[in-house]
Amino acid sequence: MEFVKAFLVGGVICALAQILMEKTKMMPGRIMVLLVVSGSILGALGIYEPFLSWAGAGASVPLLGFGNTLWKGVKMAVKESGLLGIFKGGFTAGAAGICGALVFGYLASLVFKPKMK
Repeated sequence: MEFVKAFLVGGVICALAQILMEKTKMMPGRIMVLLVVSGSILGALGIYEPFLSWAGAGASVPLLGFGNTLWKGVKMAVKESGLLGIFKGGFTAGAAGICGALVFGYLASLVFKPKMK
């Protein structure tokens, strides 16, 4: 049942993002930023953590989850390092995801030949 719930929650998040792409004139990059910032704000308000524990991977994998991860990293780093934590906390918390995206993006560029539309 956990897999079904994660699939449905992740699907709804992605469907809402797709609706934004189709029905507004927002560019995909702006929608991605909106999702990350929304995850950070929901995390700061304490709303995202209960949602994450209920939805599991369906809430942690999309960009909302990445924003929440950045927020948690900044919050923890500010407790440890003070004001400097604002600048380094997000990088520390999101390092694995960012590194994975870079490595797999590079590997995909070696396998496939990109073409302009």
